[in-house]
This record gives sequence, structure tokens and C-alpha cells, in this order.
Amino acid sequence: MAFLVDTSVWSLALRRDSEVDVPEVKALKHALAEGGEIVTTGLVLQELLQGFSGPKAKVDIIDRFSAIPIIAPDRTDHIGAAELRNFCRRSGVQVGTIDALLAQLCMRHELKILTVDQDFHHIAKHTSLKVWS
Repeated sequence: MAFLVDTSVWSLALRRDSEVDVPEVKALKHALAEGGEIVTTGLVLQELLQGFSGPKAKVDIIDRFSAIPIIAPDRTDHIGAAELRNFCRRSGVQVGTIDALLAQLCMRHELKILTVDQDFHHIAKHTSLKVWS
């Protein structure tokens, strides 16, 4: 199964100050080394570019992501994400707008999300979202 890698994992993997010993980062590095199918979306790229500073970091991120296929949400994804967010809220789970859209994209494209954000685990308890573990 292909992965959509959440910003939380990319942020840890791209840190320059120290190596991070997190299973999700190891899974990302393994998938990249072994040719695993990884996709992203523009929101993840945008969040990364907003979170790292300096022209070198910007160029590095853009360069790394140039080889990763980008899936773009369409109207039905935005509608589905809103419905997902409302459904989760009724189930007692608070979901942010971006997380709802990423979860929707994963479910629509049959992707597993690779994340360290526990919100996705809460979403998965109430939906068909698959979270890497």
C-alpha cells in the first residue's frame, strides 16, 4: 500500500540539528531507500516550506519533493473532508481542517498515512482511514 507522509514525519526526518530515532521516520527512510510508493499533497509541501527557514532549506525541500507525486484534492475531497470533520465532531473527536482533508485524500486514494500526529489515530477509530503502525 502506498503512503501519504504527514508533515509531522517529514519535519522530523528533515531536521538538521539531530538524528531522530522515531519508527515513523525509519519507515519513511526505508520506503525511500527501497523504492516504496510515497505520495504527497500541496498542503504538506506548503506546511514544510512555512516551517523551515532560509533559502537553502527552501531549495532543499523543493528539490526533494520534485520526485514525489502530488495528489491534488478536488471538490469532492473538500466536501468529504467537511463531512468527515462533522462526523468526527459528533463522535467526540476534534479534527482540524487540514487533517480532515489529508484523511479524506488517504481514504479516497487508498493510501496509508504515515504520521506521528495522534489526531489521525483518533480519526481512524471512527472511519476507514488506515494509519501506519
